[in-house]
Amino acid sequence: MAWFFTDENITSDTYVISGENARHISKSLRMKKGEELTLVTPDNTQCECVLTEITAEYSAVQITEKRPCENEPDVFVTLYQALPKGDKMDYIVQKCVELGISRIVPMLSARCVSRPDAKSIKKKCERWQKIALQAAMQSRRGIIPQVCDCVSFEKAAQMSLESEKQIIFYELGGEKVNKILDKKPKSIAMFIGSEGGFEQSEVDKIIANGGSPATLGKRILRAETAPLAALSIIMFQTDNF
Repeated sequence: MAWFFTDENITSDTYVISGENARHISKSLRMKKGEELTLVTPDNTQCECVLTEITAEYSAVQITEKRPCENEPDVFVTLYQALPKGDKMDYIVQKCVELGISRIVPMLSARCVSRPDAKSIKKKCERWQKIALQAAMQSRRGIIPQVCDCVSFEKAAQMSLESEKQIIFYELGGEKVNKILDKKPKSIAMFIGSEGGFEQSEVDKIIANGGSPATLGKRILRAETAPLAALSIIMFQTDNF
């Protein structure tokens, strides 16, 4: 799965890959001259390439084709995820990136058991961003979804106002997603709780902001299952599955 992202747009027909990507090509993938790979640039251009030179420090490619990358969903979904316990967030980030999330905002809600200090959460966010990169490469995304700094629930509620539609998934009930998304929005904010779910006051806050409480059915899902189910439903309802 030779799919890589560049930090810059490519204007010529040749390009030199350096750093960790180059080492991954030569040492992990053990690719050889003449083999093909794909580069995706920040302007969403998909470049099909042929390797012309490989060293331990860099790889040179000849670009054979450029076209817009069409692998992205046409709805921008932000996950506001209350921090779960342990390493569950690693799994959530990885799978949500595979499913098409555009941005992930870790947050601290009232019932979060996990409350790391500032130094610890900074390291965690850096690790989650690396996981997002790896998942984006594996699933052939057109972007690397951003993992933002951890924020309070109040800050997350404020941030979500930039989305056209806000949905908070609540274990005590709400509307079905297909009713909430009767008209296809361009952007969606989805709120998922930790193991203890949300307090009623938090749900009320999102409703006051114009958002909607939603249900995932009568069964109670685990903290790491709920965001995947919710995102899958959203992608299906917006014709992105």
